[in-house]
Amino acid sequence: MKNTIVGVDLAKKVIQVCKTTNRTVRSNEEMTPDEFILFLANSKPMTVVFEACGTSSYWKQQALLYGHDAKLISAKLVASVRPSQKTDKNDALAIVQTALLPDVNFISGKSIEQQQLQSTMRLRELCSKQKTALSNQLIALLAEFNINSSNRNGGLRGAIESTLEDAGNGFSHEFRKALDEAWKLYLTVAETLVTYDECLEASIETHPECKKLLKLEGVGPINAINLYIALGCAELGCFTRGKDASACIGLTPLQHSSGGKSKLGSIGKHVKNTVIRSQLITGAAASVRHVIKREAKTCKEKWIQDLVDRRGIKCAAVALANKTVRTAFAMLTQGTEYKANMILTS
Repeated sequence: MKNTIVGVDLAKKVIQVCKTTNRTVRSNEEMTPDEFILFLANSKPMTVVFEACGTSSYWKQQALLYGHDAKLISAKLVASVRPSQKTDKNDALAIVQTALLPDVNFISGKSIEQQQLQSTMRLRELCSKQKTALSNQLIALLAEFNINSSNRNGGLRGAIESTLEDAGNGFSHEFRKALDEAWKLYLTVAETLVTYDECLEASIETHPECKKLLKLEGVGPINAINLYIALGCAELGCFTRGKDASACIGLTPLQHSSGGKSKLGSIGKHVKNTVIRSQLITGAAASVRHVIKREAKTCKEKWIQDLVDRRGIKCAAVALANKTVRTAFAMLTQGTEYKANMILTS
């Protein structure tokens, strides 16, 4: 297993497999998915390295099933190592070369349960965007006829229903039918979004790890599932510290060090987990606004109040989200429950 390393470049219909032993290339050939399954089943235990992509988690699970040591590696890192033109053979070879680099960071794969939760989350995100887009389109189209929707007249529902029922506004039958279909589509999307939320809440009951995370400040069903998806493989050693997990999500300040001088900046705009980070900060901000309105009961609430006094609500929300990720990492790796330290009163 230590001497044989296989670099796998995944594609939709073909898979490029580069097999090396003692840093010597033994073969670099193209296989179909069925042939690759047979290759895994008939090979002795070895290290199989996949370039992270849409299907890499599935193939990692298959490699582990056949007793191999499977790992995922960043496609960006592989591209920086590849010395020549981009071909399937060069990519597979570059994957092996990248895996041999010192202190290389591999990417955590996902289990089948995590993939299912992530797929449901992606469906919900798309449905939420579609609902917002349909709502904005209907509001804008009605505004062209000087029909405004506000809470006083029942919102968007009231504006559309009154428009369809008003026989004297001069709208044609075809336009009324199109507007009615658009409103029905909006209602269908809204009902679908509610169904997705119910599915996610029901999934939490079947995942004890997610249920434990609900005790954290600013963590609801959505954030609990996000943390479980991002950190669920923490016990496999993908992150060595909670700080690394928080940095992966994008909640630690950017660092620029040169000449023995270190300078910390903001958390940065361009990160891979923008949706997770945004939702964690939003939940943390809601918790911060709730804490500053009353007397602190725990040591963390006292820390939040002092931080708000020094740096403001936004900075405190980011700091709380950072602490939440670290605490969640410790809970998942150590199997512990969250219990806030209460302030002792005399």
